[in-house]
Amino acid sequence: MLEKLYNRLEERYPEMVEIRRHLHMNPEPSFHESKTAAYIRDYYEQLGIEAKHGIGGNGVVATIRGAKPGKTVALRADFDALPIQDLKENVPYKSQVPGVMHACGHDGHTATLLVLGKTLHEMRGELKGTYRLIHQHAEELAPGGAKPMIEAGVLDGVDVIFGTHLWSTTPYGRIDYRVGPVMAAADSFTINVQGRGGHGAMPHETKDAVVIGSQLVNNLQQLVARRVDPLESAVLSVTSFVAENPFNIIADHAVLSGTVRTFSEETRLLMEKEMQRVVDGTNIATDSHSDFNFMRGYPAVVNHEAETMYLKEIAEAVPGVTEVYECPPQMGGEDFAYYLQEIPGTFFFTGAMPDGAVYPHHHPKFDFKEEAMLLAAKTLGTAAVNFHE
Repeated sequence: MLEKLYNRLEERYPEMVEIRRHLHMNPEPSFHESKTAAYIRDYYEQLGIEAKHGIGGNGVVATIRGAKPGKTVALRADFDALPIQDLKENVPYKSQVPGVMHACGHDGHTATLLVLGKTLHEMRGELKGTYRLIHQHAEELAPGGAKPMIEAGVLDGVDVIFGTHLWSTTPYGRIDYRVGPVMAAADSFTINVQGRGGHGAMPHETKDAVVIGSQLVNNLQQLVARRVDPLESAVLSVTSFVAENPFNIIADHAVLSGTVRTFSEETRLLMEKEMQRVVDGTNIATDSHSDFNFMRGYPAVVNHEAETMYLKEIAEAVPGVTEVYECPPQMGGEDFAYYLQEIPGTFFFTGAMPDGAVYPHHHPKFDFKEEAMLLAAKTLGTAAVNFHE
């Protein structure tokens, strides 16, 4: 049966490319993906596949039922784009929407799952169990689309979930897996510094928001080095410091913002607590006032052991896979984490490094090797079909 699955996917690879390029040329940003959602729904409905749309927002869920009894396996693909101007050169599928681009591979994820779904539907007479295909909106922007889709019931009755991310910086042919935390919790923060402005020639009469903000930056940078267990991982990055004034005016107000990345909930709580302590202490030391706001984003993606080792085992036999690699954790965030908090499953990376210049995800020249979609479809398809054995 797997050989038939692989052959049909290979035959439909040109369709995969056609879908991916259509979506790449017509991207929609997070929470505004109505046309993309309609495209996905129409694709399934034209094939006679049961599809529900408007799930938790713009989400679409298709269901394929095998002829024989078995478990329910969910496969997930995201489909939102990013607010980035596409700067790729010499490609026929460049984004046609100014300031919006598929710079993370979600167009490829969608094309992969659509064609895999079509193939599973055609083979349903030979299959066991049920296949729930989750097309998720708004992965790129917290609070994300996963949580509202879960609240709408997409995981009801599901036994296991698998998801993959095409990864442009990983060699083509490689499948990356990891048991436990594989992607970080992605939190953000803002600090509003309120000083007292004044003339640049009379600093003694002011409370300089720039100086106060600078102290905060320096003090915050000590937290990971001196408050976090060296055996744990954390990132604290102040990515913005805004205090705009003419050259001769001392700033009355400044705003700092940035991100915090952690893998364990204990470290996450520690960072939030210690950051508040730094802000409170700086307020006392400078006789000023700063408001600290810590915004929780997605939790860490934590893969389940049995399902991850199962994925590793089946991936080793997938045609075209040249290496199955236990990868280090990634500090990027993913709301696939919410699915794994509810049911067993695993999230893995499919190597998609292009032949030419390699650009990271979220870069305006981002692209990936399209053949990786076929490899992703074979791996996800094998995981889904074999799970009933």
